[in-house]
Amino acid sequence: MWGSMVGLLAGLLILIFSADRFITGSASIARNFAVSPLLIGLTIVGFGTSAPEILVSGFASWQGNSGLAIGNALGSNIANIGLILGCTAVIAPVAVQSKMLKRELPILLATSIACYLLVADNYYLGVADGLAMLAGLLVFLSWLVHTAVRERQMDSYSKALEIYLPEILPKFQAWLFFAIGLTGLLFSSRLLVWSAVRIANHFGVSDLVIGLTIVALGTSLPELAATLSSVLKKEDDLALGNIIGSNMYNLLAVYPLPGLIAPGAVLDSVVDRDFPVMLAFTVALFIMAYSRKKKGKICRLEGGLLLLTYIGYQWLVYHKAMEFA
Repeated sequence: MWGSMVGLLAGLLILIFSADRFITGSASIARNFAVSPLLIGLTIVGFGTSAPEILVSGFASWQGNSGLAIGNALGSNIANIGLILGCTAVIAPVAVQSKMLKRELPILLATSIACYLLVADNYYLGVADGLAMLAGLLVFLSWLVHTAVRERQMDSYSKALEIYLPEILPKFQAWLFFAIGLTGLLFSSRLLVWSAVRIANHFGVSDLVIGLTIVALGTSLPELAATLSSVLKKEDDLALGNIIGSNMYNLLAVYPLPGLIAPGAVLDSVVDRDFPVMLAFTVALFIMAYSRKKKGKICRLEGGLLLLTYIGYQWLVYHKAMEFA
């Protein structure tokens, strides 16, 4: 048991370290080849911050632990809004000014509802569902590129790179960071899944519970660092854009993996409890961002409410798990 706990902690620490090296190395390589900030922001940075969730869910699905994979995807989205945005808004209120962000929020809400409806009818996540979500990801990325080019929003992606990549690494160092980051991500994801499954078995709880709690929190830490950094540098749009983008990737690139790799039934608690909670957090974010009284600003009080609600949800998951353990 203690070995599994140490393995889980080590996996999380290596995962966080590796994700940072992977993004820095990949973005530096792209910049050395004169790739535009727009493409780097949408692909390398976007997928890089979601790489922990993608690899963990991929390994979990491959081993037949689809519950952990699904819990990781939904739990990360809940953590991004409840924990990360909540903590960030408590530290410094987050303004929602960009028109593009206000267009992305309805898309995130619609995507969340669509993903819910795919499994709500038959409590099953299959290959067709996974392919539909991946197609949605391609459509979303195409829309982002088209909108950014049309409205000449390249500066926002340049600012994002300044936060993720303060300086461009030389070619050798960039490739070294890339190799270290990728190797670390693969190793730590495998270690994290192994440790999480053993802990779940020891306590007699489902792997879904571990995915919703410890694993989701750990894989969301890179987003926490990026969001806090953006707000402290007075780049509120980047902070919120990071959360919206991460949640879209989790829904359209992470959540489909169990359906593509190991199609099967979805636990009742996912459809009846976890998905509705994720939808509720997304609706809350939508309402806060569009509030006319506060001119689209997420204040400290709202951040505190998000944080308390997240803590309450974690307690509910833990309490229910202990009832059936």
